Amino acid sequence: MSDAADQIFATLKQSAQSGAPLYLQLRKSIEDAVNRGLIGPGDALPSERDIATKADISRVTVRKAVQDLVKGGILVQRHGSGTFVAPRMERVEQSLSRLTSFTEDMARRGMAVRSAWLDRGLYAPSPDEMMVLGLSSSELVARVARLRIANDTPLAIERASLSASVLPDPAGIGSSLYAALELTGNRPVRAVQRISAANLGDSDARLLEVPPGIAGLHIERISYLASGKVIEFTRSIYRGDAYDFVAELRLTGPSEEGRP
Repeated sequence: MSDAADQIFATLKQSAQSGAPLYLQLRKSIEDAVNRGLIGPGDALPSERDIATKADISRVTVRKAVQDLVKGGILVQRHGSGTFVAPRMERVEQSLSRLTSFTEDMARRGMAVRSAWLDRGLYAPSPDEMMVLGLSSSELVARVARLRIANDTPLAIERASLSASVLPDPAGIGSSLYAALELTGNRPVRAVQRISAANLGDSDARLLEVPPGIAGLHIERISYLASGKVIEFTRSIYRGDAYDFVAELRLTGPSEEGRP
């Protein structure tokens, strides 16, 4: 990106007397270059030293501008490799009115789906799992934790809990938990989801390949069988830059206002 870099930093030198802090000028110059296509996804930025030399500013100023752009998702830093323009994220819309598995949902969009197993096994239940799943302290809970990946981009961390009586062998699950549950007649038919904003901690951010502290979506889902029995308790973290959850709202008629 040497030619593009020369253009970016030449412009920065010309605007150095504008009055704005230099790190903001540099941040805007780089962001404008990304938006204009002068530097594209995956392109490497010069080193801090080279940027400082070209722009005639201090490395501290360069570092501050770059860190701001990393926090904003414009750039990504890879340990030992350098700083790069972040890949463009194709946003995924998911309806809140349909209960589908991640695998099925992504496959319908023509996306290549895979999972990286983070954990799967049988454990003593936590107080939350006992309360939601209706387990006693002497029963076991099956936990399945996966990093969900579509088109080689990590999109979500999904941590599901089920009674061990429903899922006695978590290690035997294939690519889809719901497909495995369907084989035993335990696929859920409805669910209640609670969605909240969350700032990603270091470990979750590292798995999702985003900067620590960036905004994400925390989703807690309780899924039910047709009988009304709770079958699944799932807590997930989704990338905030990749997911849009869409709900269809209908105007309630007078005859429906009193319904629960």
